[in-house]
Amino acid sequence: MDDFLLLGQTLAFTDNPLRCPWAACVRTERHGGLRVTGGIITALGPAEVLRAAHPALPVVDLGAALILPGFVDAHAHYPQTAMIASWGKRLIDWLDTYTFPEELRFADPDYAARSAARYFDLTLSHGTTTVCSYATVHPASVEAYFVEARRRGLRALAGKTCMDRNAPEGLRDTPQTAYDDSKRLLERWHGVDRLSYVITPRFSPTSSREQLAALGALYAEHPDCLMQTHISEQTDEIAWVAELFPEARDYLDTYEAAGLLGPTGLFGHAIHLTARERDRLAEVGAALVHCPTSNSFIGSGLFDMAGLASRCPVGLATDTGGGSSFSMLRTMAAAYEIAQLRGMALHPAQLLWLATAGSAEALRLGHRIGRLAVGMEADLVALDLASTPAIAQRAAEAEDLWEAVFPTIMMGDDRAVAGVWVAGAQVS
Repeated sequence: MDDFLLLGQTLAFTDNPLRCPWAACVRTERHGGLRVTGGIITALGPAEVLRAAHPALPVVDLGAALILPGFVDAHAHYPQTAMIASWGKRLIDWLDTYTFPEELRFADPDYAARSAARYFDLTLSHGTTTVCSYATVHPASVEAYFVEARRRGLRALAGKTCMDRNAPEGLRDTPQTAYDDSKRLLERWHGVDRLSYVITPRFSPTSSREQLAALGALYAEHPDCLMQTHISEQTDEIAWVAELFPEARDYLDTYEAAGLLGPTGLFGHAIHLTARERDRLAEVGAALVHCPTSNSFIGSGLFDMAGLASRCPVGLATDTGGGSSFSMLRTMAAAYEIAQLRGMALHPAQLLWLATAGSAEALRLGHRIGRLAVGMEADLVALDLASTPAIAQRAAEAEDLWEAVFPTIMMGDDRAVAGVWVAGAQVS
């Protein structure tokens, strides 16, 4: 259907509930819906108003299901799909033991293509319609990701992961090949259909000063592109950075000195930031990405949501395969638990914001995806708020929508996904 009504409960954000009282930032409709025309939301409101205004349109009535924007995963490693939930060690050991051996397999374009297809099958089954992913050092890994995303009509982002030291030989490039490969892939894919290229140094320990500078030059040449990397995930990682870059004021300075700190920067983890790093990130408007299941799984630490979300755009991410689930529901639950450990009780509205509009804004796509609003792309997920007996019996006692949806956030999985639409076309 190219023009239809989708009816159910709806939840639409008008502002960021992490920066204003949540009740003032969201509108809900118990019997609501939206009109989708040509893959775009063209009307939003009460179901009876939409039916009356468009009596000839076909109707998809989801009953009590909650219609949301499709989930947006702002930081993932699709090449780590096959090794997710590997027995945990500290970050550097985990990279050496699991990540790098798996990423070496992506030298085979056929393996990369199969992995990309499997990855999108998994993410879509959990209601995730946009992912920003790291690939591997192999250009074919980027090609496989974008070819598969384009085939499915997805809005998707990715970049070649660049490393020229402290990694196995088969995963290292050079400053020049990092620049050349990234530029070639950027020129081939950036802006094609719904795809975006992201300049991607893995993190400072695996890039020389020369490679970081080369990617900084590419970033300066293409200010419309995002730049993604990792920062301050673990304390021993920070100590390693200090040994490798003794001249740097702090971890962030290794990126800033190379021209990799800017308003379209996307910094994953950001757990153990110094006061200067917090100030600089906020000053330039860079975005941070919270990866709660990964942070707990690898024992990294507790993200400071209360202190950072008021200053910087913050997105939410699975960080698969360091993260232990492809589900943004499970990721929201982990974000709630980590915030509790820091003395902050995230409201369901705030959690849903992080998984939709918050991540979209972090990816500088808040004008296209992440909210139910006229003119936005119709990437949508519908949640069954009674998907299992345990969830159903708790939701039956709910006095409002928030009490009904919170059990699904905390206990839900792919069984809660009642439908997924990509640019208005139902895919699940």
